[in-house]
Amino acid sequence: MFSQGLLPNGDFEKGPKTTELNGTEIIGKFALPQWEISGFVEYIESGHKQGDMLLVIPEGTYAVRLGNEASIKQRLNVSKGNYYSITFNAVRTCAQEEKLNVSVSPESDVMPMQTIYSSSGWDSYAWGFQAKHSVVELVIHNPGVDDDPACGPLIDSVAIQTLNPPRLTKYNVVKNGDFEEGPYMFANTSWGVLIPPKIDDDNSPLPAWMVESLKAVKYIDSNHYSVPQGKRAVELVAGRECLSAGGSDYSWENILSDLLSW
Repeated sequence: MFSQGLLPNGDFEKGPKTTELNGTEIIGKFALPQWEISGFVEYIESGHKQGDMLLVIPEGTYAVRLGNEASIKQRLNVSKGNYYSITFNAVRTCAQEEKLNVSVSPESDVMPMQTIYSSSGWDSYAWGFQAKHSVVELVIHNPGVDDDPACGPLIDSVAIQTLNPPRLTKYNVVKNGDFEEGPYMFANTSWGVLIPPKIDDDNSPLPAWMVESLKAVKYIDSNHYSVPQGKRAVELVAGRECLSAGGSDYSWENILSDLLSW
């Protein structure tokens, strides 16, 4: 039963046998330990050169690249009815617009990757779901069709986090106002985790919150950022104004986007 941390071989450090590789292409749907693959999936070592680009893996030595209509899938033992967040690292390898479809049936969302937020090019993405069964299948799929078969996003370090539904308190009617409940964060990365825009708040990786903007919101921690209270905060890298209801009295406190109170 999963609670939090990397999925089995979630960092892809256990690779296919040499007989199951054709160059970098993985041959055989079960050749990648703990994963089932479909389509053109490559096993990429850090330092691999693609044209003039040097591909560097932020954690560990290996990652996978999903070609046109390719996917990786893993079965997860979870608690039916519980909420979970999936976190993974990804980077574009071509100038074309790239995206990833993340799904746990019957839920799915397309994660746009055209905006880069970190200096390394790698970003961490979070996606939330509610388990409808005790065994579910996580699928990460590249829906793009590029002219260059070498294009496609690189994926590394796939992790899961159990999300506890936040509750109201007598001190704060804003649920999860301190942002302490949220997606899994990789200890060795400093760029935070992106919460995608327009994710329904029922299954948001940031419980009780929904991102209403064209760009993502960044979930950050006190190990790499200055957080005045607790261990977690959000960085509003892009967004839009929110309006309060007329005729009502509010008391609003915002400490560096860390603690929200009404």
